[in-house]
Amino acid sequence: MPMTVVRTRFAPSPTGYLHLGGARTALYSWAYARHFGGTFVLRIEDTDVERSTPEAVQAIIEGMQWLGLTHDEGPFYQMQRMERYREVLAQMLEAGTAYHCYSSKEEVDAMRERFTAAGEKPRYDGTWRPEPGKTLPAVPADREPVVRFKNPLDGAVSWDDVVKGTITISNKELDDLVIARPGGVPTYNFCVAVDDWDMQITHVLRGDDHVNNTPRQINILRAIGAPLPQYGHLPMILDHEGKKLSKRTSAVSVMDYPAKGILPEAMLNYLARLGWSHGDDEIFSMEQFCAWFNTDHLTSSAAQFDLEKLAWLNNHYIKQADNTRLADLARPMMEAQGARFDGAPDLAAALALMKDRTNTINELADAAMLFYRTPQPDAALMTQHLSDAVKPALAQFAERCATVEWTRDALAAMIKEVLAAHTIKMPVLAMPLRLLLTGQLQTPAIDAVLVLLGRELVLSRLKAAV
Repeated sequence: MPMTVVRTRFAPSPTGYLHLGGARTALYSWAYARHFGGTFVLRIEDTDVERSTPEAVQAIIEGMQWLGLTHDEGPFYQMQRMERYREVLAQMLEAGTAYHCYSSKEEVDAMRERFTAAGEKPRYDGTWRPEPGKTLPAVPADREPVVRFKNPLDGAVSWDDVVKGTITISNKELDDLVIARPGGVPTYNFCVAVDDWDMQITHVLRGDDHVNNTPRQINILRAIGAPLPQYGHLPMILDHEGKKLSKRTSAVSVMDYPAKGILPEAMLNYLARLGWSHGDDEIFSMEQFCAWFNTDHLTSSAAQFDLEKLAWLNNHYIKQADNTRLADLARPMMEAQGARFDGAPDLAAALALMKDRTNTINELADAAMLFYRTPQPDAALMTQHLSDAVKPALAQFAERCATVEWTRDALAAMIKEVLAAHTIKMPVLAMPLRLLLTGQLQTPAIDAVLVLLGRELVLSRLKAAV
């Protein structure tokens, strides 16, 4: 167990929806804090002013709320921390760990082209980097400078990544990073380092697309005298073809899944297993997950998103779900299909009868519609199943329905008596009953359907036919 109080963070950029990879990162960071009794911080990294939108912020927060990943602190917004960033920039300039650079974009591009032509990694050549005994160029009168971080020239940055193991990157591979644009607006890696320091973040779990950012942030943290978090970089999630998730092949936004009828507990359970394991356990609650979760069993291999596996999990959680909750979710979908609930069976009871055989709330709502619309049986099916031979049995069945005790056991016993009296088998009676009462041949057990519909509705639907 960590010796310090654990503080994790989820720090999305609000340039779009909360995608599946981000949701998994948030889940792991949340669970790690919960496991150790620590603090989970939500931070919105909105310094990309051109691409960040209030709508994207709202989409991220809604996605977190749907999943139930409650933050303990925040949300903090980087654009509201500009004064703090400028304070640290001033301290770094004074300490000599950062410097003003007046090179124009065209000049920097030319530098990079020269290095590329020489077969070297393109980089800034240090024209404005102050060094002992070095004379800097004259400051242009018409140019606003950027601020660059004075990255170490020698040595290497190394850290023990809790997912990937030890990673070492030479400082020669790192540029003197721009940490503030003209006008003093700070850049991403600088803001992240200052935020992690100020917010006392102890553990950073994030996607492995950030591996190249980590040595830059470590060097900045060292330059400002801040402690280093422990880093873990999670592999990407691939689609069923083994390719990067994309809108073309998959629903990559978390908030696409409520509309698809997926329950949040199913999504959480599924995301938890995309890069982590606990023996052979496939189904578990979030309480169990938080009790089990640490970084020991995170995998460094890319995970593959499997919709069939998610549907299987969702079926499990639908079967476990409270029927009133399912009714609240299914009712709007059914209303959109013209369902009529006045005088109809209790919706929660209907869903309880149907839910074992459905993988999504959408499927469940579709299946339950047979109880909430006027039956319109196919004429050919009626001709096939409502024969003259079965009509006397149907008439007796209807007569007995007026007085029989309205329970499954009593109805099942009455049906057996009718079958025996007319020497017919169950399908001969059950098929026309299903058509007359629901308009469909495929329903749950006929005695269960009868109980759910109720005596009055059953008698009214049978009356016209017999």
